[in-house]
Amino acid sequence: MKLLSFIHQGRETWGALVGPDAIVDLGKAMPQYPTLTDYIASGAYLQASTHVANKTADVRLADITFLPVIPKPEKIVCAVRNYMDHHQEVLAAGMHRELSQEPPIFLRVWRSQVAHGQPIICPKVSDSLDWEGELAVIIGKEGRNIPEAQAFDHVAGYSCYNDGSVREWQFHAKQIASGKNFEATGGFGPWMVTADEIAPNQQLKLVTRLNGEVVQSSHTGHMIFSIAKLISYASTIFTLVPGDVIATGTPAGVGWSRKPAWFMKPGDVCEVEIEGIGTLVNPIAAQA
Repeated sequence: MKLLSFIHQGRETWGALVGPDAIVDLGKAMPQYPTLTDYIASGAYLQASTHVANKTADVRLADITFLPVIPKPEKIVCAVRNYMDHHQEVLAAGMHRELSQEPPIFLRVWRSQVAHGQPIICPKVSDSLDWEGELAVIIGKEGRNIPEAQAFDHVAGYSCYNDGSVREWQFHAKQIASGKNFEATGGFGPWMVTADEIAPNQQLKLVTRLNGEVVQSSHTGHMIFSIAKLISYASTIFTLVPGDVIATGTPAGVGWSRKPAWFMKPGDVCEVEIEGIGTLVNPIAAQA
């Protein structure tokens, strides 16, 4: 099942995609769950197919404004250099980084996200806004100190993420969060696919395109630290709660490592396509 958050006729709501251009507005049909996060937290999402079975689609995809799948997650946990080919291209580009024994992570804030179809914003202070196509994991069940063997019990679903990075701000210090949290630089969407449709550890093809040209092409089997490891590690630090997002890292092909470097500019369009999920599309615009 594909679940999404959106605006329809001026009202924020959420629902299920039941056809190429057909949505059941579950936020209206099930007011006890005001948001998709509430629906996930209740565990009711596990019966999503039943909840839409006898309902008529009442919203057209063409008539909505997408919201980030989870508009205001408590935490967006992001993995750093979690694909071996990306780690190697970073070294080749002159950055000295050793492989970590444990997953290096940082946090994004929710205001750094934008939805499918909404512009990713190039900040005034930089010309180095880079793409990073990633698989996003949405947490479905609260947990602390989650063993790796139980990690997938806590996954509600998967989505596409573009971990847009303002490179020179990222490199101001060893802690990279400043370059990862400019407002409206990370794309998230268009929807989440529930975990029952994607097997644990299934290798999913990931392709990023800029203006139609393929700039990244890989699959999730190349991760250094598995999804289960990322969940277990993060949950050792803090309690993971429903609606939390884990962005699992990007493969090789980012613009910064190229010679000459290649970055997103106003007027560009960036797409992140993941097998079995869909395609996240964001135009690039200048900060007003």
